[in-house]
Amino acid sequence: MEPILQGKNLVKRYGKVTALDHADFELYPGEVLAVIGDNGAGKSTMIKAVSGAVIPDEGEVYLEGKRVQFHSPLDARDAGIETVYQQLAMSPALSIADNMFMGRELRKPGFMGKYLRQLDRKAMEKFARDKLSELGLMTIQNINQAVETLSGGQRQGVAVARAAAFGSKVVILDEPTAALGVKESRRVLELIQDVKSRGIPIVLISHNMPHVFEVADRIHIHRLSKRLCVIDPKEHTMSDAVSYMTGAAVPDGVEAA
Repeated sequence: MEPILQGKNLVKRYGKVTALDHADFELYPGEVLAVIGDNGAGKSTMIKAVSGAVIPDEGEVYLEGKRVQFHSPLDARDAGIETVYQQLAMSPALSIADNMFMGRELRKPGFMGKYLRQLDRKAMEKFARDKLSELGLMTIQNINQAVETLSGGQRQGVAVARAAAFGSKVVILDEPTAALGVKESRRVLELIQDVKSRGIPIVLISHNMPHVFEVADRIHIHRLSKRLCVIDPKEHTMSDAVSYMTGAAVPDGVEAA
């Protein structure tokens, strides 16, 4: 089976620091791929390199078997890759609905939208409300309230709902449950399974091992700026995964660093 998203020999340097050292990455159709690694291992940089947020110094990125060059996250988004970064790309002063549709606003049908460029706010508000309801995050009373008035968990929920709503080929989630409570985290995991059931592959970056082992089909372990190995969660334990990513143990077929 051909990967839907692939990175080959990715290199990214920041001065004398090598964040990616000839790293490889493959995401296959319909799967949930978890990416784990210690802090500073380079996993977020690798994800940014395949989603347009970082331009690698060396290496190649392929989407559906075709080489692509993303110069910005907008390029990746236009290609069908939606990403929720740890830093949450949200505009605090705008409303929830405006943040959901930032850069892809809906126009009113007919003359009003085509020539006067008026926004169809009712349609955008309904869509945003429906998506947040699916995620179980409608503790938010007013879909028009500014994002800056939301809690950290609610902001994360809006970002995840936006990615799930618009990701047509790949959804990438960077620590999606880090700022969420138990109930909201459970909703996000259910959403991941729902998105997967629709045939959209997901990349999940997380330090939460129970979440990783619950939803992942494969686990990519990143260590020292490159991929160490890929393991099957059905054949390995959480202790194995932690040992590999910290260097306490070496997986079969991999030389000790």
